[in-house]
Amino acid sequence: MPHSRRILTYAIAAAAAATAGFAFPSGATAAAPRAATSDFNGDGYADLAVGVPDGTVSGRAKAGYVNVVWGGPRGVGAHGSIRVTQATPEVPGTPETGDRFGASVTLTDLNGDGIAELLAGVPGEDVTDRGTDAGMVIAVGGSKNGPSSGSTVLTGRSPSDAYGTSIAAADLTGGGNKTIVIGGTDKVVARVIVGEDSMVTTVVAAPMGGRAPVLATGDFDSDGTADLAVAYWTAGDPNTQSHVRLWKWDADRSEMANFWNTDNAGVTALAAGDFDGDGHDDLALGECREIADENIDDPCGPEKLAEGGGIHIHYGSPASGSFGTRAQTLNQDTEGVPGVAEDGDRFGAALAVADINRDGRDDLIAGAPGEAIGSKARAGAAWLLRGGAQGLLDVNGAARSVAWNQDTSGVPGVAEAGDAFGAAVAAGDHNADGVPDVTVGSPDENASLGAVWLLPKGSAGGSAAFSPRTLGLPYLSTAQKYGKPLSSR
Repeated sequence: MPHSRRILTYAIAAAAAATAGFAFPSGATAAAPRAATSDFNGDGYADLAVGVPDGTVSGRAKAGYVNVVWGGPRGVGAHGSIRVTQATPEVPGTPETGDRFGASVTLTDLNGDGIAELLAGVPGEDVTDRGTDAGMVIAVGGSKNGPSSGSTVLTGRSPSDAYGTSIAAADLTGGGNKTIVIGGTDKVVARVIVGEDSMVTTVVAAPMGGRAPVLATGDFDSDGTADLAVAYWTAGDPNTQSHVRLWKWDADRSEMANFWNTDNAGVTALAAGDFDGDGHDDLALGECREIADENIDDPCGPEKLAEGGGIHIHYGSPASGSFGTRAQTLNQDTEGVPGVAEDGDRFGAALAVADINRDGRDDLIAGAPGEAIGSKARAGAAWLLRGGAQGLLDVNGAARSVAWNQDTSGVPGVAEAGDAFGAAVAAGDHNADGVPDVTVGSPDENASLGAVWLLPKGSAGGSAAFSPRTLGLPYLSTAQKYGKPLSSR
């Protein structure tokens, strides 16, 4: 259905925002930017956003919704949740078949007021004068009483643009305001806020094989301002494309500038973190495989470590050095990583970062939704890979890690074929005890109804599971695939 866009103008810093359509929720001040938070209701606990793009809303199949699950003293999943849809009064648009609201989700504090905003991708949205599946991204403000005012961030320009297949947000300009980065069909664009002005710029346009471009943010050049990592690939003559590229804001040209590449690498996930604790951000490439097969630069490390899915890490360097000159690669055949690398495991298909043991070095959470548990194909598993002085591997090339699946002692449920446990992972301090917790999605659990597992402090002890059924959400017999994507910080 054609969508009449409703765009709200908010205040940025102390000035009225005369932007071209979108700015951030009211109440922003000139205070220094705060760390990102996923606290959507301002109660001090990190919340979890679960995208359910296959969910039925108002009788419309795959209209989609986002479930914001509240954190609290008992963690996430034990304190209720809210369901945000295009039928929610504050949210622009109307639920329509195939909209897929929630195909990508991010909870992030856009204006530094301590309360997160929800960014939701709607790649199947039909837009007036722009066509079928032009797609859009919607921002919904948080508040102590639930959703506050919402707005349209950006809509696709043409049919099948599918804006909102992926989303990221960070202060890429160094001005204290977030840039919202949007992935669509064969394109990545950014809505950039610079002072009181807003602009839309194309970051990259290239064949992407019909996949959502993979996005992550981190300070990869060590200049104190966040940069953007973009991964995309398509295989097939004569247009084989496979890249992981880093971009930074060029203030003189008012556009994103590419400053680092690794070619021939196809990846499913990216994650930024300081895994060796040297103060410089590193970049993990999940389920990395060589696409062009040119054997030029081994973009994913030794070929034998790509079996079953490999994780390849490029390490940051001081500002005087070069990003990525030091690298490590691991898979399930690496010493210290439980399991055995097998075709189809998809090790690293989902990644998240948190310093679980609070040692000043980030840890990496990795999902492998294709992992077989015994004879149960595609039951899925997840790993916590510990950071250390040398990164995720020690001086002997060994990892320090623990693995979980639904047959792990203390983890609720039973591993079953096709559950896809580990298809999504996230981390956030959901009980505000100072230690991040891990959440793992299993979208094909219970005939694809889906569910999410909470692993407090990154441990099976005290773990719990929740689903649309346990949270009292409306659901039908149709597959909801609850549990992918996830967003928390």
